[in-house]
Amino acid sequence: MSHADAQHDAAQHGGHGRHDKHAGHDPEAFRRKFWLSLVLTVPIVATSHMVMDWFGYQLDFPGIDLVGPTLGTVVFGYGGWPFLQGAVREIRDRAPGMMLLIAMAITVAYVASLATALGAFDLDFWWELAALVTIMLLGHWQEMKAIGQARGALSALAALLPDDAERLDPDGQPQRVPATDLRVGDVVLVRPGTRVPADGRVVEGQAEVDESMITGESRPVSRSPDDRVVAGTVATDAALRVRIEAVGDDTALAGVQRLVAQAQQSSGRAQVLADRFAAGLFYIATATALVTLAVWSVLGNLDEAVVRTVTVLVIACPHALGLAIPLVIALSTSVAAKSGILIKDRLALERMRSVDTVLFDKTGTLTRGQHTVTGVAAAGPGTTTAGPGTTTAGPGTTTAGPDAAGVSEQDVLAIAAAVEADSEHSLARAIVTAAGQQPDRRAARGFHSLTGRGVRAQVDGVTYAVGGPALLRELDATVPGDLADREREWSRRGAAVLYLLRLSGDRAIMLGALALEDEVRPEARQAIADLRQQGIRKIVMITGDARPVAEAVAADLGFRSGEDEVLAEVLPADKDDAVTQLQRRGLRVAMVGDGVNDAPALARANVGIAIGAGTDVAIESAGVVLASSDPRGVTGVIRLSRATYRKMIQNLAWAAGYNVVALPLAAGVLAWAGVTLSPAVAAVLMSASTIVVALNAQLLRRVELRPPD
Repeated sequence: MSHADAQHDAAQHGGHGRHDKHAGHDPEAFRRKFWLSLVLTVPIVATSHMVMDWFGYQLDFPGIDLVGPTLGTVVFGYGGWPFLQGAVREIRDRAPGMMLLIAMAITVAYVASLATALGAFDLDFWWELAALVTIMLLGHWQEMKAIGQARGALSALAALLPDDAERLDPDGQPQRVPATDLRVGDVVLVRPGTRVPADGRVVEGQAEVDESMITGESRPVSRSPDDRVVAGTVATDAALRVRIEAVGDDTALAGVQRLVAQAQQSSGRAQVLADRFAAGLFYIATATALVTLAVWSVLGNLDEAVVRTVTVLVIACPHALGLAIPLVIALSTSVAAKSGILIKDRLALERMRSVDTVLFDKTGTLTRGQHTVTGVAAAGPGTTTAGPGTTTAGPGTTTAGPDAAGVSEQDVLAIAAAVEADSEHSLARAIVTAAGQQPDRRAARGFHSLTGRGVRAQVDGVTYAVGGPALLRELDATVPGDLADREREWSRRGAAVLYLLRLSGDRAIMLGALALEDEVRPEARQAIADLRQQGIRKIVMITGDARPVAEAVAADLGFRSGEDEVLAEVLPADKDDAVTQLQRRGLRVAMVGDGVNDAPALARANVGIAIGAGTDVAIESAGVVLASSDPRGVTGVIRLSRATYRKMIQNLAWAAGYNVVALPLAAGVLAWAGVTLSPAVAAVLMSASTIVVALNAQLLRRVELRPPD
């Protein structure tokens, strides 16, 4: 068993409680049963004398009268078995609903038809029985598609952990072992580009570590001896030796797994509207059938009593009810998919209509999650920064020699891009991308990475270095005054600042600086405005960034002071709690995120919406996925949810109204006036109600999910 499998199994044992109602149900099994039942239903319907009379055709061949009883028995036993099992379970749980109602209808239809085949009655319901079972299988197949959601989320989490690790033996030689064999105190080698197998502390090496799968933040962080590293994170540019401090269930990632399982379990207890309606219909139909049987028996007409009772149960059979919800959901998900919105959980879509608060994770959701150059500044003449042991010239002073000459901002960007060209660091790629369209493309030689500090290379025979504050400290360099103001402005916005220096002997000459920021998505501003038009009460942004950074992004997005909220400096483990606190204030929260650390919050929220470019874990934990990574899709989900709910209510209202009128007529309350319903007419009305529901659901295709530009 792999490390991921072991993690998955452990999580799986804690996450099945929410699916007790569907124990033993498999969507794939329902799919197979539906298609086989459909194939068998076609000849049953085609050879029905009632159907032949309706459409004016005749079929006659040896054994035609055996088609209905033979194939109908197979459909009843094979296709109807899950509903019979479900009925037993509902009786045992004392919670009658859709399963029991379906089971009663198909059982009565089967027994009456079988008795007719044996000559006891004149009640042939084979085609109605087969059609009912087939339609119910289709609806239940759609219902079961979302059942594996918790398993998928936990599997995606477990997949972040490597199956193997390189454990160092007493001689310091790496030996590849299964990650499950690691113990506290072991030292492992984490090579560049590989994942940390368990929580631990760095004992040797220095590297930039990508923790975005845990923190959701895009900027790699430097990790050196005595710093803690977390399982699942990636060493990007250098090797680390890590002493293991936590394994298995004690790791931070396992903690996230537990939060996901608990949150999904607590958020999955909503009762499906159709089930509540079916429970009421069960009691009404059962009572009506018993009263009908008793009254007609007392009147001394046993044959009519059986006919009336069967008619009641057939006409109450929830053809329309069974399709009212699944068909609307199927159409709504199809409409959504065409607009890049993937609906994974029908309950999430239903709840979205009542959301009044949208909580956005910042990085990767409202921003791109990728750095871009947002500012370039060149140092003026006379800003030479002396090497160790010398005095740094102040702003406005001049130093002799050509080194003191200033450069343009275009030069700063071009030279920095040339120096960074061979680096794989995300900030380096952003600089190279920014300079990519410039005509002044330069080539560098002698590239050398200064781990944790920056890079160095020669351009046109001159040595340059690009790096951050650590590089300035190593060179004993300071930022000249004409750049200091720009640097402070950039830092307040949360930008990463890199410096370009010319190296000459023991001197480091400051040439300029570059600001790199996580770019706000252009469509995010429109998304906020659209949500306000939809009546969303509060917009909230949550991030692990410092408050000045968060406030700057919120201001850029048009957040309203006193109405909207910014939750800054939130630790990954606390995002789930932040959702809970909002809910305790009476708010109905939709959470929009993309990182592993968002997964528990996505599952805890009333509705979880994952950005499609995000991690597999966030996608599996959410009920809705925006495949296009466009936050404007949140508005589309709201529009679709409200339209879908309207169609559900309309269909259920039709089913209720249909039964209010049809059940008394089926029972024979107007028989004294010569108005009765035969079983055949009951079957027609039952089918007509299904057609009405289907046509009404088709109107969902007219819903516009995107507001006009």
